[in-house]
Amino acid sequence: MRASNGRGAVIHRGSRLLAAGLLCWASAAPVLAQDAAGLLGRAAEAARTLDYVGTIVFQSGAAVETARIIHVNDNGEEFEKLVALDGPAREVIRQKGEVRCYYPDAKLVRIEPRTFRNAFPSLSPQQQEALARYYVLRKGAAGRVAGRDAQGWSFEPRDAYRYAQEFWTDTTSGMLLKARTLDERGEIVEQIAFLDLALGVKVDPALTRPTWASTPSDWMEKRGRTGTATPGDTGWSVTRLPPGFAKIMEGTRGTGRAPPVVQLVYSDGLVAVSVFIEPRGQARRGVGRARQGGINQFSVKLDEHVVTALGEAPAETVRQIALSVSRR
Repeated sequence: MRASNGRGAVIHRGSRLLAAGLLCWASAAPVLAQDAAGLLGRAAEAARTLDYVGTIVFQSGAAVETARIIHVNDNGEEFEKLVALDGPAREVIRQKGEVRCYYPDAKLVRIEPRTFRNAFPSLSPQQQEALARYYVLRKGAAGRVAGRDAQGWSFEPRDAYRYAQEFWTDTTSGMLLKARTLDERGEIVEQIAFLDLALGVKVDPALTRPTWASTPSDWMEKRGRTGTATPGDTGWSVTRLPPGFAKIMEGTRGTGRAPPVVQLVYSDGLVAVSVFIEPRGQARRGVGRARQGGINQFSVKLDEHVVTALGEAPAETVRQIALSVSRR
C-alpha cells in the first residue's frame, strides 16, 4: 500500500524530517497486541461499511498518481469505483466478487476475480493478521489528513525481513486515511493517502457504475487473472523462506515454442515476493541486485537458468529467497 494538508510537500519531504518523526515514535511505549488488533479491525470495518467519496494520491518511488474513489455499502453489499485522474484513462469497478478494468484508449476491458488485496483504504484479514503478528505497534502523534483529525501509528517490523509501516486513522470513524512504507534507512518507498474525503455521507449507488453500461462492440474483453501464471506444479521451491512467508501461487508463464517461465509467489499476508525462473537464453534480467522505488530485485544463475526474486521487501529478503531456490 501506498498527503495531508501539505499535499505535495508531504509527499516529497526530506528524510531528515522523516527521521525526526521516527525518533518521536520510537520513544513511545508499544501498544498491546489486543489493542493493535482492535485498531486494525476498526479500520477495516469502517472502510467496508461506510459510504465515502474522495481523491487519493499514490506515490511509489518517483511516480505519483491520483484517482477518485467512490465506495458504497448497500445493505451489506460493497460497490466501488476508482477513476484515474492523470496518466492513461482508466476506470476500475469492484463489485459482486469481480474487478472490471476499463481502458478506453486501448478499447479494452479486463475482468478478473477480486483478490484478498483490497483497494485502499481497506485491510484484508490477511493484512490485519500480518501487521499484528510481525510488527510492534506504537502510537504516534495526532495530526490532520485530508482536513480530518487523524491519529498516527507506527508498525515496526520484529525482524529485518520487512519494511516499517506508518498509518494515520480518522479519530472519529477509525478509517485508514494515509499509509506509507519506509525502508531500512527510514526513507519513504511508497505511500497512499486521501487528499479530500467526504466520509459517512449518503452516496447514490448509481455513482459506482461504469461509464459504459455494456462493453462497446469495438472493444476487446479479456477474462482471467491478468499478470498471473497458469497454476500448476513446477518442480521448483524455495527451501529457506524468511519467517512468516508462505507460498500463495505457483505456475508457469508463456506459450509457444519457447520454454515457459516458472513463477512462484510468497507472501507474509502484507507484502508479496515473486520468483521467476527462466532459461538462460531467454532471461531478460541481469544477474545481481537492482532497485526501482520500493521494489528490490536479486538475480542469480542456477545451472541453465536465471532465478530472480523481486518484491516490496528489504534487499536481504529477496536475496535470501533467490539464493534458496532449488528443484524439488
